[in-house]
Amino acid sequence: MNKLKIADVISTFTNPPIITIPLFLLICIVLSFENGIFNLSKFITLELISLVFASILPMAIIIFWAKRLNTDKDISNRQDRFTPLIVGIVSYFIGVLVSLILHADMFLTILLLCYSINTGVVLLITTKWKISVHTTGLSGPVGALILLLGPNGALFAVLYPILIWSRVTLEKHSMAQAVAGGVQGFFLTVLEFYLFAILFGYSLANITPLTDCILYILAIIATPVVLGILAYRFKSRKAFYLIEAILFILFLVFTPFSVFIVFIVISLTSIVISIYAGPEFCWFNLVKSS
Repeated sequence: MNKLKIADVISTFTNPPIITIPLFLLICIVLSFENGIFNLSKFITLELISLVFASILPMAIIIFWAKRLNTDKDISNRQDRFTPLIVGIVSYFIGVLVSLILHADMFLTILLLCYSINTGVVLLITTKWKISVHTTGLSGPVGALILLLGPNGALFAVLYPILIWSRVTLEKHSMAQAVAGGVQGFFLTVLEFYLFAILFGYSLANITPLTDCILYILAIIATPVVLGILAYRFKSRKAFYLIEAILFILFLVFTPFSVFIVFIVISLTSIVISIYAGPEFCWFNLVKSS
């Protein structure tokens, strides 16, 4: 299988309505444990809400709209994305209302509200710039997993640099658009969640502290952002390794060890995927020794 086919497979299975299925499944499983006992009825309720309003309805409109416009499954034309994004906003918000009516776990309710708002932000950005919906769609549920599971949740972000490679290789997005989608999604999800949790009186006792969440996000985005900037502006291998060495020391000395481990995992993944991608991928020359 050549690299383009691999990139296409990755892109297909990380399409936002698809990647939400396994990630929301995990979220619903975690939320369904009460005092160490798995509540099956709660799980079914949460899973049905998330499956219908975060996956099935958004996916249905994407498929319908792509066929109607006779375009590709990614709806690559920026102007054609407005209707699916608007439907997504509505779908997520209906999910919020259904969650409230059914008295579902407030974590899922707030998360769907964050999804609705984040999609609105993406819609506004899309009017001027084609930010990556794929990386935004990945970062939302991973952000939720960070809130729930801390470092274990953050490790799911190993898909982030892989997805950046996929979208850039397929020429669906520029490097800036692919990187920015994730940066936006991670930060907005976590910050909005804390804001709404406070407003709705949701207990944060079992949620990863905000400062730790921000550190995990910085550990996730650090190397992809550095690679993205250097690939555009300086294209210096020496600069990359110097900056990485500085980041290595900063994360090792000033952050919890779990944050440092997340930084190492994401950085190594970014470097490996860059080397595998070959010289046609703009990160390659920044990480591959002569």
